Amino acid sequence: MKAVQTNQAPAAIGPYSQGVVVNNLFFSSGQIPLTPQGVMIEGGVKEQTHQVLQNLRAVLEGAGASFETVVKTTVFISNMDDFAQLNEVYGEYFDTHKPARSTVEVARLPKDALVEIEAVALVK
Repeated sequence: MKAVQTNQAPAAIGPYSQGVVVNNLFFSSGQIPLTPQGVMIEGGVKEQTHQVLQNLRAVLEGAGASFETVVKTTVFISNMDDFAQLNEVYGEYFDTHKPARSTVEVARLPKDALVEIEAVALVK
């Protein structure tokens, strides 16, 4: 097992890794809308989803994976009324390759984020 660490995404805000690689699979930790410098993105779910997916791209690349090798994502959203806006942005990143996905509305996310996304991907 190998921990993944990149300075192109925010550092973990607790005792965990940005992700781990086991054999040829990468498991990301949930990414929230922090910049790599640890600053929370202002704005609504669209702006936050863009930052989350940019962070996810960075940890995927740090692991030797990419959006095209993602097998499954789990999306945590604080308000299901934002589902359509989230999908609009998500579709910009997963436009041709569409991994399996679960979306769950939650009561609260770290740092009061509106969205958090984690992924499982194949490592190239």
